[in-house]
Amino acid sequence: MKETSTADFDKIDLKILRALQSDGRLTNADLAQRVNVSAATCHRRTQRLFDEGYITGVRAEVAPAAVGLGALVMVGVVLDRSTPESFAAFEGAAMELKEVLDCNLVAGDFDYLLKIRVRDMADFNKLHGEKLIALPGVRQTRTFFVMKEVKESARLPF
Repeated sequence: MKETSTADFDKIDLKILRALQSDGRLTNADLAQRVNVSAATCHRRTQRLFDEGYITGVRAEVAPAAVGLGALVMVGVVLDRSTPESFAAFEGAAMELKEVLDCNLVAGDFDYLLKIRVRDMADFNKLHGEKLIALPGVRQTRTFFVMKEVKESARLPF
């Protein structure tokens, strides 16, 4: 996202972001009505929010269990070296794994924390044995099976 001044981003832009984050299927007319601007103004502002990187995409939220991916697993990964090259190699390989929903470089006991969706424990066992431990530079993994998803929200708190 590019640097902007407060003059470039105002309360109407924030209302547009909140509304679209809540319901990405709003029509431009409905969105304009919700934020109290004309349809043309709304379209122009929404397009600018896309162009400037405030909105990075629009997608459907799919129920994981409904498509056979009911197991959520968090995996802490420790690499054998902490170098820019080893980080880049690991990140590139992790990006290729469709089961990895999120991959974050973290501070603390791990170098990376992965959020993974699979069918079940057997599916994860196969992924772990064939792919995860074979990722570049992996020295150790710690696996945490999520027992209950208490809160899952991709929405930003504004």
